[in-house]
Amino acid sequence: MATHADPSADNGSQSNAPGGLRVSAYDQVASLLIALLIVIGFFVTLLFTIWLTSRLLFTQRAIPIELVEYSGRGDHAAGFERDLEEPGMDEVEELVEPALEATLEAVTDLVSSQSAAFDIIETAAEVTGRGTGMGDSRGPGPLGEGVDDVVPPWERWEIRFATTGVQVYARQLDFFKIELGAAGGGSPTVEYASNLSAARPTRRTGKPEEEDRLYMSYRNTDSRLAAFDKQLLSKAGISTDRRLVLQFFSKELERQLMTIEASTQAARGRKPQEYLKTIFGVRETRAGYEFFVVDQFFRSAPRM
Repeated sequence: MATHADPSADNGSQSNAPGGLRVSAYDQVASLLIALLIVIGFFVTLLFTIWLTSRLLFTQRAIPIELVEYSGRGDHAAGFERDLEEPGMDEVEELVEPALEATLEAVTDLVSSQSAAFDIIETAAEVTGRGTGMGDSRGPGPLGEGVDDVVPPWERWEIRFATTGVQVYARQLDFFKIELGAAGGGSPTVEYASNLSAARPTRRTGKPEEEDRLYMSYRNTDSRLAAFDKQLLSKAGISTDRRLVLQFFSKELERQLMTIEASTQAARGRKPQEYLKTIFGVRETRAGYEFFVVDQFFRSAPRM
């Protein structure tokens, strides 16, 4: 007669056998070491990546800036005529003594035309009531014979400072090396103040005709930031009573703003004649502060 063994009894006897699979102490220690090596390797790789990124300098490709000479009349009176440039030394003809016949002929022509000339001058003076001066047809700005259809930076730029107090505002001005100044009020000089965040700002004076930097002022003289400018000038011992308060930008900062203005996506490929208005903002960074473009407006491209 055949007999059948119980399968459950066989499985139990095999699992309890001395030769069954089990985790030894060696396996536990080995797996722990492997896990520690993986964790340590991950952190070493992370630290190496941080060190490598601090050593490598990623620079953005510089955008070419087209230097434009702007047309301005400088200190010339406004009008509708251009001042002619003086001839150079190579353009002046050699002076020779004129012949006697030519001298007599010139005197005769001068006497015959003198009456007509007096009539013209007198008529022009009666019509205009302001003499015969033609003035200068160029717009306001530094003296130069440049492009007339380009809106210069001092007319198209607007800067919006973000600040919560006068000390933060002073640190922003010092970071960008912006100098405050007070002009007019019967004073023949301009009084400047720099290092504005210090307890006693640096004060100096200069002549207006020696100033060639870009300067700006607040449109609303009753605004909070305009009051901050007056407060900082007063801290430097400069009076602002009935005087024009100005902010002077260095040439380096002016070029920096022009680079930021031309590096926006909206300004790519545009001509200088297309720029109409650019609004800059100020924001805090790890290095201090930086300018950025808030908004831009453009004109239609000029027809060739």
